[in-house]
Amino acid sequence: MIQQFQVKGMTCAACSNRVEKGLNDLTDVKATVNFATEKAHVEYDPKKISFAQIEQKIQSLGYDIILDEAQLDIIGMTCAACSGRIERVLNRDPRIESATVNLALETGTIRYNPEEISIEEITEKIRNIGFDAVPKETNAPREKDDETEKKKRQLLLSIMLTFPLLWTMFSHFSFTSFIYVPPILLNPYVQWAIATPVQFIIGANFYKGAYYSLKNKSANMDVLVALGTSAAYFYSVYLVFQDPSHGLYFETSAMLITLILLGKYFEAKAKGRSSDAIRSLIQMQPTTATLIRNGKHIEVPIQEVVLDDILLIRAGEAIPVDGVIVEGETTIDESMLTGESMPVHKSRGAETFTATINTGNPIRIRTNKIGKDTMLSQIIKIVEEAQGSKAPIQRLADQISNVFVPIVVGIALLTFVIWYIIVSPGDFATALKSTIAVLVIACPCALGLATPTSIMAGSGRAAEYGILFKTAEAMERAKDVDTIVFDKTGTITEGRPTVTHFETTRDQAKLLSAIVSIERESEHPLATAIVRYGEEQNIPFVPIEQFQTIMGKGVSATVNQETIHIGNKTLMDEYHIALPNDLSTVDKYRTQGETVMYIAADGKYCGFLTVADPIKEGAVEAIQQLHEAGYSTMMLTGDNEKTAEAIAKKVGIKEVIADVLPTNKAETIDLLESSGLRVAMIGDGINDAPALARASIGIAMGTGTDIAIEAADITLMQGNISLVPKTFRMSAASVRNIKQNLFWALAYNSLGIPIAAMGLLAPWVAGAAMAFSSVSVVLNALRLQKIKL
Repeated sequence: MIQQFQVKGMTCAACSNRVEKGLNDLTDVKATVNFATEKAHVEYDPKKISFAQIEQKIQSLGYDIILDEAQLDIIGMTCAACSGRIERVLNRDPRIESATVNLALETGTIRYNPEEISIEEITEKIRNIGFDAVPKETNAPREKDDETEKKKRQLLLSIMLTFPLLWTMFSHFSFTSFIYVPPILLNPYVQWAIATPVQFIIGANFYKGAYYSLKNKSANMDVLVALGTSAAYFYSVYLVFQDPSHGLYFETSAMLITLILLGKYFEAKAKGRSSDAIRSLIQMQPTTATLIRNGKHIEVPIQEVVLDDILLIRAGEAIPVDGVIVEGETTIDESMLTGESMPVHKSRGAETFTATINTGNPIRIRTNKIGKDTMLSQIIKIVEEAQGSKAPIQRLADQISNVFVPIVVGIALLTFVIWYIIVSPGDFATALKSTIAVLVIACPCALGLATPTSIMAGSGRAAEYGILFKTAEAMERAKDVDTIVFDKTGTITEGRPTVTHFETTRDQAKLLSAIVSIERESEHPLATAIVRYGEEQNIPFVPIEQFQTIMGKGVSATVNQETIHIGNKTLMDEYHIALPNDLSTVDKYRTQGETVMYIAADGKYCGFLTVADPIKEGAVEAIQQLHEAGYSTMMLTGDNEKTAEAIAKKVGIKEVIADVLPTNKAETIDLLESSGLRVAMIGDGINDAPALARASIGIAMGTGTDIAIEAADITLMQGNISLVPKTFRMSAASVRNIKQNLFWALAYNSLGIPIAAMGLLAPWVAGAAMAFSSVSVVLNALRLQKIKL
């Protein structure tokens, strides 16, 4: 079983590494922990280890799991056996932490993992055992939002207490001696009293984090902060009793804690912004729907909508669920799915998607997907999983973070010894200041945030364009591709054959009526195209007799006592139907990749139809952009060589591999990879799935089969081929941003530590620099949210 959940209490990359290592130490558990998203991705066997044991392990490391708590009104209970039954069913689900049902109040309290199960699924489980459940109207705010508010309150209190100490510090400088300082603030006992709550109440989390870190034989940012501020605080306490005239350092410890809290608050706010894409997607879904029942319009909460319900969607309204239009014709703004600003025309039988906007006439839809099954929910899930995963480049940062803090503590001790013994013999205060500065400026937060914040911002921005990266690894690897292989049907072309030309020597409308009536009896894709062509022109159907399919050649039937044959040249030859000598026009269409079907009546040629699979809008421009960017392109298709080459020529692809069986597509990709190419395969069908899985990067069209989408690393919403070059640009921009963050994070520590060790940084300046480094890394990552693709 795979579980994904939030972990509370992590302060730096060393924390996430410790949680990850602790979980992986458990039997049959495989885990990755992302510091920026504060999420753990855990794979385990519930038969060998329970979720409660995993939670207990995380708590033993000094952290906690954030679970949602839902309050439900439960309807239909009559006795204690009812409430007990509901509890047993819910508590057997490993995704639910606990369920308590109160018979007297007719309520249930459920703690569950929102990453794995939705409240809709929980209520459905209750309904399946004979009861009904409705979420209460009021719910407590998300714990993460509470944590941000708590940090804000702590920060404000810390600023209020630190300000008097900062005021006294300014009186020590000659150029600020004119500033008035109340005598009471210069009293060492008053300073001690002000600094103590900052150190041990506001700063308690640092001590708690340091304790659990050391207890588990590791070290994190909390260890550095606790060591640095404690050194300044306790040395000042010592001076209070010995000789306060030498100057106290209470303002140093208090300011360090305040500045770190300030940085953490800004960091939390900035990290919150990096999830704006997800938040905005979630907020797009309407909370109510207009249900049509017994001829009446009833507005109901979205949770009460079930499959096959008929909903009314008025002009200007957002569509609340995925469905199919059963009545009406309209235009729908699907820009939130596809990134395309132009509304799409939709009529009866067309699919509609959650949160898209009806910009035309009122329509009625039948619900076919709700809850976690809607396209919007799937998008959110894919983006969240991508943001929660780790890119290979992040492993470097993790390895550095694992050894960084112990090395810094060693450098700090060495700094103290050198200053106290060599540089300034016996000057404890000066040696201490340099040591504290080293401890504080060396915090590895920026290093831990460098990769995940870029992944979060980049994948979120990509989702706004309709590009869904399944993993951070896919986002990183996409930039290394040099060859892009396209499937033809459904990828470069629409995958929907269309009649392009119809010429006849007879009455066109009458003959077309006969042809459409005959082809309606066939299930061949070309027949479907002809029938659709007739329907678009409102051609009436006529009775037919003696319908016959001639396999691989065409069809025939009798219409109005006249035998009509429709098919290829082989069919015409078989029935000795002579074709005109001058068919140069037909040859021209054939060389353009169109399929020609001849028509004969009572053994005499009377016209032809051509059917083609139209090239997708934007395909030519997309492939041109790829060539300009230096990529090689190829077409890999099971279609015949002539048709494939005609399509390839139209879009600008020079290399074609045609007549490839579905089973051989993956082998072809393997051959290309083994020749040293780094291949991205783009497809949409079941037959493309093995090739998508084998390529360095598999990209599936969102209009394709579920198997293809599942096998691919990246999904392009609505099959928009113009997103292909944008995908690679987004990958390159995100990886470039990650490298910038890693460079500055490493450069910051590489430069900052020796400067602090040389005594050129006051501890409070080091604290400010440390806070700024983390915030600057996050702000740099957030630039990806504004990138134009």
